[in-house]
Amino acid sequence: MKCCFVIPCYNHDLVIRDTVIALTQYSFPIIIIDDGSQPSTKEILEQVAQEFDNVQLIQHVDNGGKGAAMQTGLAAAIEKKMTHALQVDADGQHDLTDLQAFIQAAEQHPNDLISGQPVYDSSISKGRFYGRYITHFWVALETLSFKVIDTMCGYRVYPLAEYKTLISTATLGKRMDFDIEVMVKLIWQGVNVRFVKTKVHYPEFGSSHFHAFKDNVLISKMHTRLFFGMLWRLPKLVLRKLFSSQSSKQSKK
Repeated sequence: MKCCFVIPCYNHDLVIRDTVIALTQYSFPIIIIDDGSQPSTKEILEQVAQEFDNVQLIQHVDNGGKGAAMQTGLAAAIEKKMTHALQVDADGQHDLTDLQAFIQAAEQHPNDLISGQPVYDSSISKGRFYGRYITHFWVALETLSFKVIDTMCGYRVYPLAEYKTLISTATLGKRMDFDIEVMVKLIWQGVNVRFVKTKVHYPEFGSSHFHAFKDNVLISKMHTRLFFGMLWRLPKLVLRKLFSSQSSKQSKK
């Protein structure tokens, strides 16, 4: 397994250096995508890239959104001939002590998408917490499965061969809809998803770029598209589900 880290960053400069220091213990390449940040953040990111030899900084002139940044980062990982890319947020939400669990899961199941299953503390807002359940409902419908525990956590390991196959035929959202859409479409493609429990903390002085109205409208439109996309894939999804169920029963005999 050849793994790298991919970090989308937009005006997150408070903990980015600490994040990079925590990641350097793994000796993996680190790809940071500056998604059109303000000058002060750009300066810090450029300093970090100069300080650490394994950091590659890619700069977007304009802000394109988290999804656009991730797609740039994953493309760079593919260009580096990586087999896997581990996505980490730049704002200090993710518990980096869980990295080894993600890496081990990817090593054991190299063709699967490994995703965080968030365990929240009191720092999460009620609106954000309960709003996730609306997406969980829609994703269960779109994938015909209640096994998809979470689609919004940006702490995950992408199998790049499977991702490359997906983007050869599919388009993906460029903003906060990316994390959800890429997982659903990988599941449609037949990729299995495994979840790793991980603590998620929203730092007191952190900044969120999730816009309650604009991004919820964007995500609602995405779910509408995914729902109709599921309908014409319905026969294939049902057959796959039946086959999987039969195989599971036979393996238990």
